[in-house]
Amino acid sequence: MLIRSLLFAFGLTCAVPIVAATAPSRDGVHDFDFETGAWTTSVRVLRNPLSGAAPDWAEYQGTSIIRPLMDGRSNLVELSVAGPRGKIEGVALRLYSPQAHQWSLNYANMGDGLLTAPVFGAFDGNGHGAFYGHDMLGTRAILVRFVITRISPTEAHFEQAYSADGGASWEVNWIAVDRLRPVAA
Repeated sequence: MLIRSLLFAFGLTCAVPIVAATAPSRDGVHDFDFETGAWTTSVRVLRNPLSGAAPDWAEYQGTSIIRPLMDGRSNLVELSVAGPRGKIEGVALRLYSPQAHQWSLNYANMGDGLLTAPVFGAFDGNGHGAFYGHDMLGTRAILVRFVITRISPTEAHFEQAYSADGGASWEVNWIAVDRLRPVAA
Protein backbone atom coordinates (compact mmCIF):
# COMPACT_ATOMS: atom_id res chain seq x y z
CA MET A 1 0.00 0.00 0.00
CA LEU A 2 2.73 2.48 0.95
CA ILE A 3 4.88 1.68 -2.07
CA ARG A 4 1.79 1.94 -4.31
CA SER A 5 1.47 5.53 -3.33
CA LEU A 6 5.14 6.33 -3.77
CA LEU A 7 7.37 7.44 -6.63
CA PHE A 8 6.00 8.54 -9.93
CA ALA A 9 2.83 7.08 -8.36
CA PHE A 10 0.32 9.33 -7.08
CA GLY A 11 -3.40 9.81 -6.91
CA LEU A 12 -6.42 7.60 -7.13
CA THR A 13 -8.73 10.47 -6.27
CA CYS A 14 -8.23 12.83 -9.16
CA ALA A 15 -7.86 12.29 -12.86
CA VAL A 16 -7.97 16.02 -13.53
CA PRO A 17 -4.64 17.81 -13.98
CA ILE A 18 -3.54 20.39 -11.48
CA VAL A 19 -2.76 23.25 -13.84
CA ALA A 20 -1.00 26.51 -13.13
CA ALA A 21 -2.92 29.74 -13.67
CA THR A 22 -1.23 30.11 -17.05
CA ALA A 23 -0.11 27.11 -19.06
CA PRO A 24 3.55 26.96 -20.00
CA SER A 25 4.10 28.36 -23.48
CA ARG A 26 7.21 26.33 -24.32
CA ASP A 27 7.00 23.03 -26.14
CA GLY A 28 8.38 20.48 -23.69
CA VAL A 29 7.91 17.38 -25.83
CA HIS A 30 11.62 16.53 -25.59
CA ASP A 31 12.14 17.34 -21.89
CA PHE A 32 12.72 13.68 -21.00
CA ASP A 33 15.07 12.93 -23.93
CA PHE A 34 18.10 13.31 -21.63
CA GLU A 35 16.92 10.37 -19.58
CA THR A 36 16.86 7.73 -22.31
CA GLY A 37 19.13 4.82 -21.40
CA ALA A 38 20.20 2.68 -18.47
CA TRP A 39 20.79 4.29 -15.07
CA THR A 40 22.14 3.11 -11.74
CA THR A 41 19.55 4.17 -9.17
CA SER A 42 19.89 4.88 -5.44
CA VAL A 43 16.57 5.32 -3.65
CA ARG A 44 15.62 6.37 -0.12
CA VAL A 45 12.00 5.79 0.89
CA LEU A 46 10.31 7.15 4.02
CA ARG A 47 8.35 4.13 5.26
CA ASN A 48 6.11 6.11 7.62
CA PRO A 49 5.14 9.34 5.81
CA LEU A 50 2.92 11.93 7.51
CA SER A 51 2.80 9.80 10.66
CA GLY A 52 4.36 12.31 13.04
CA ALA A 53 6.71 9.53 14.19
CA ALA A 54 10.49 9.53 13.91
CA PRO A 55 11.45 9.05 10.24
CA ASP A 56 11.91 5.44 9.17
CA TRP A 57 13.98 5.51 5.97
CA ALA A 58 14.76 2.47 3.82
CA GLU A 59 17.50 2.42 1.17
CA TYR A 60 17.55 0.60 -2.14
CA GLN A 61 19.96 0.19 -5.07
CA GLY A 62 19.25 -0.95 -8.60
CA THR A 63 18.45 0.23 -12.08
CA SER A 64 16.13 2.44 -14.08
CA ILE A 65 15.78 1.75 -17.79
CA ILE A 66 14.12 4.51 -19.81
CA ARG A 67 12.85 3.93 -23.34
CA PRO A 68 11.34 6.60 -25.58
CA LEU A 69 8.02 5.82 -27.26
CA MET A 70 6.21 7.51 -30.14
CA ASP A 71 9.12 9.73 -31.22
CA GLY A 72 9.72 10.96 -27.66
CA ARG A 73 6.14 12.07 -26.99
CA SER A 74 6.05 9.45 -24.27
CA ASN A 75 8.48 7.18 -22.49
CA LEU A 76 8.53 4.09 -20.34
CA VAL A 77 10.53 3.74 -17.14
CA GLU A 78 11.34 0.33 -15.68
CA LEU A 79 12.46 0.61 -12.05
CA SER A 80 13.99 -2.31 -10.15
CA VAL A 81 15.70 -1.64 -6.82
CA ALA A 82 16.41 -3.79 -3.78
CA GLY A 83 17.78 -3.36 -0.28
CA PRO A 84 17.69 -4.84 3.21
CA ARG A 85 13.98 -3.89 3.48
CA GLY A 86 12.93 -5.67 0.29
CA LYS A 87 12.46 -4.88 -3.36
CA ILE A 88 10.60 -2.23 -5.35
CA GLU A 89 9.71 -2.89 -8.96
CA GLY A 90 7.55 -0.58 -11.00
CA VAL A 91 6.77 0.88 -14.37
CA ALA A 92 6.12 4.53 -15.16
CA LEU A 93 4.49 5.73 -18.35
CA ARG A 94 5.05 9.41 -19.07
CA LEU A 95 2.80 11.05 -21.63
CA TYR A 96 3.14 14.51 -23.20
CA SER A 97 0.07 16.66 -23.92
CA PRO A 98 0.92 19.14 -26.71
CA GLN A 99 -2.28 21.09 -25.96
CA ALA A 100 -1.44 21.66 -22.30
CA HIS A 101 2.37 21.63 -22.78
CA GLN A 102 2.44 19.27 -19.81
CA TRP A 103 3.49 15.76 -18.96
CA SER A 104 1.48 13.22 -16.99
CA LEU A 105 3.48 10.71 -14.95
CA ASN A 106 1.63 7.43 -14.41
CA TYR A 107 3.05 4.69 -12.16
CA ALA A 108 2.27 1.05 -11.47
CA ASN A 109 3.94 -0.89 -8.67
CA MET A 110 4.54 -4.50 -9.70
CA GLY A 111 4.00 -5.54 -6.08
CA ASP A 112 0.25 -5.01 -6.43
CA GLY A 113 -0.10 -4.50 -10.19
CA LEU A 114 -2.21 -1.37 -9.80
CA LEU A 115 -1.89 1.80 -11.86
CA THR A 116 -2.21 4.97 -9.83
CA ALA A 117 -3.63 8.27 -11.04
CA PRO A 118 -1.09 10.60 -12.66
CA VAL A 119 0.67 13.70 -11.50
CA PHE A 120 0.82 16.57 -13.98
CA GLY A 121 3.41 19.23 -14.69
CA ALA A 122 6.19 20.53 -16.86
CA PHE A 123 9.86 21.37 -17.02
CA ASP A 124 11.05 24.96 -16.86
CA GLY A 125 13.55 24.67 -19.72
CA ASN A 126 16.50 24.53 -17.30
CA GLY A 127 16.26 20.85 -16.37
CA HIS A 128 13.82 21.29 -13.46
CA GLY A 129 10.38 19.68 -13.61
CA ALA A 130 7.56 19.94 -11.07
CA PHE A 131 4.51 17.67 -11.10
CA TYR A 132 1.47 17.70 -8.81
CA GLY A 133 -1.48 15.46 -8.10
CA HIS A 134 -3.88 14.03 -5.55
CA ASP A 135 -3.59 10.73 -3.71
CA MET A 136 -4.79 8.86 -0.67
CA LEU A 137 -2.51 7.83 2.19
CA GLY A 138 -4.62 5.26 3.98
CA THR A 139 -7.95 7.05 4.36
CA ARG A 140 -6.47 10.56 4.24
CA ALA A 141 -6.58 12.70 1.07
CA ILE A 142 -3.20 14.24 0.32
CA LEU A 143 -1.39 16.25 -2.32
CA VAL A 144 1.69 14.86 -4.04
CA ARG A 145 4.59 16.87 -5.43
CA PHE A 146 7.19 15.17 -7.62
CA VAL A 147 10.28 17.13 -8.63
CA ILE A 148 12.83 16.05 -11.23
CA THR A 149 16.14 17.91 -11.53
CA ARG A 150 18.70 17.23 -14.22
CA ILE A 151 21.96 17.74 -12.32
CA SER A 152 24.24 17.00 -15.30
CA PRO A 153 24.12 14.96 -18.52
CA THR A 154 24.87 11.87 -16.42
CA GLU A 155 22.97 12.54 -13.18
CA ALA A 156 19.34 13.22 -12.27
CA HIS A 157 17.62 13.77 -8.92
CA PHE A 158 14.02 12.81 -8.10
CA GLU A 159 12.13 13.86 -5.00
CA GLN A 160 8.58 13.16 -3.95
CA ALA A 161 6.78 14.89 -1.09
CA TYR A 162 3.32 14.66 0.47
CA SER A 163 1.15 17.39 1.92
CA ALA A 164 -1.84 16.80 4.19
CA ASP A 165 -2.58 20.52 4.61
CA GLY A 166 -3.35 21.63 1.07
CA GLY A 167 0.27 22.37 0.17
CA ALA A 168 1.11 24.65 3.10
CA SER A 169 3.82 22.19 4.15
CA TRP A 170 5.46 19.22 2.49
CA GLU A 171 7.18 16.08 3.82
CA VAL A 172 9.71 14.44 1.49
CA ASN A 173 9.18 10.67 1.30
CA TRP A 174 11.11 9.54 -1.80
CA ILE A 175 14.59 10.60 -2.91
CA ALA A 176 16.28 8.99 -5.89
CA VAL A 177 19.57 9.73 -7.60
CA ASP A 178 20.14 8.25 -11.04
CA ARG A 179 23.56 8.03 -12.65
CA LEU A 180 23.82 7.17 -16.33
CA ARG A 181 25.59 3.88 -16.96
CA PRO A 182 28.46 4.05 -19.45
CA VAL A 183 27.55 2.67 -22.84
CA ALA A 184 29.45 -0.55 -23.58
CA ALA A 185 31.75 -0.31 -26.59
